[in-house]
Amino acid sequence: MKKILVLVAMLGLDADPTKAEALLGAPTKKSISGYEFLKQQKYQEARAAFEADLLQNPRNAMAHFYLADACRGLKAWACAEEHYRTSLDLDEKSSVAGLAKQREKRAKGWRLLDDVKQAINEPNPSPKQIGQAEDTLDIAYKLGLDDEQQLVYSQLQQRIPQSHKRGHGKTVSTKVHDSSMVLVPAGEFIMGSMAGDPDEQPVRKVYLDAFWMDKDQMSVGKYGTFLDATSHPSPADWDIMSKPMNQKRPVVNVDWTDADAYCRWAGKRLPTEAEWEKAARGTDGRTYPWGNQLPTDLHANMKKEVWNNHVVLTPVGFFEAGRSPYGVYDMAGNVWEWTHDWYSKDSYKTGPSRNPAGPPKGDYKVVRGGSWGSSPKDLRSSDRESRLPSFGSLGTGFRCAKTP
Repeated sequence: MKKILVLVAMLGLDADPTKAEALLGAPTKKSISGYEFLKQQKYQEARAAFEADLLQNPRNAMAHFYLADACRGLKAWACAEEHYRTSLDLDEKSSVAGLAKQREKRAKGWRLLDDVKQAINEPNPSPKQIGQAEDTLDIAYKLGLDDEQQLVYSQLQQRIPQSHKRGHGKTVSTKVHDSSMVLVPAGEFIMGSMAGDPDEQPVRKVYLDAFWMDKDQMSVGKYGTFLDATSHPSPADWDIMSKPMNQKRPVVNVDWTDADAYCRWAGKRLPTEAEWEKAARGTDGRTYPWGNQLPTDLHANMKKEVWNNHVVLTPVGFFEAGRSPYGVYDMAGNVWEWTHDWYSKDSYKTGPSRNPAGPPKGDYKVVRGGSWGSSPKDLRSSDRESRLPSFGSLGTGFRCAKTP
């Protein structure tokens, strides 16, 4: 009975052991271990445990649901789709039926996109294969895709040879303006945090049009190209910063005007505060770009105590484990990043919920993301800080955005 109540708590069900037994069936050692593996994100072990359990009790709807969750963690989309569907077929009124429907649809979307990816990755695909891939893309589109899937859909559309494209016109233009940028699709995301400071509240859904975002923070090398091509003044300590060993590290000592001037010169612009946050955390309200796990040395450059002639910074794009859902690097740590917006502590209360761009004027500009000396609190994707526009420091840099 104790084990059943534990499972009830895990599943968020009514704490009635009779109902729990009816829904779960008699819990076996395999199902108990499967739940434990799932909690620990040991998806392969969880999958094996639930598959073994279903050999004994193939009509256990909840075991099918959690086997699907394990397959989802492994990105085994066909498996996930199959077992979410089986869970629904066995019990359409279960407490997780709504979730199973949502996850089945998402798993099907990923399976279809994977099928397209496999087809177009074939050496010298035939016209028939390309046509089938485009048909599959159509099916995926009509199914309905979330923001992350829409991004993959757009990337796959780009890879279909021009001679085969039918010109559906269903998404924004996916022409790559710059291979160092990624497309963040249009749609809503969760902005703000109840766990943060008052200026991060209220938490709200914000709609943004699609935009491009630099994958990396602005490097010394790229900024040097801008200085060579213009008469723009060099930042402080440029003689040290511009040494060969620092070319791939982020530029610092740039104020807001410097950052804005570079982006305009490159045909881009500084991102709005809302664009920055969506590019950092995606649509699911996660705390950090990689999820809700506290940052480690594998995620970000942080908690350093002493500046060391630029060597304290890591080269841009270094932390694979710290990437955002859209594949953007270093949105936590290394250097703070200038945004377009003027700072207002009340902008979440008074600003629009569609394409907000901050107040029309102010005294301070918003910076985001934390730096090499920041604590985990400052590295949160929702954290807001402000700087005088004229303030250039050893911990502040930038990246650019662009409208499609």
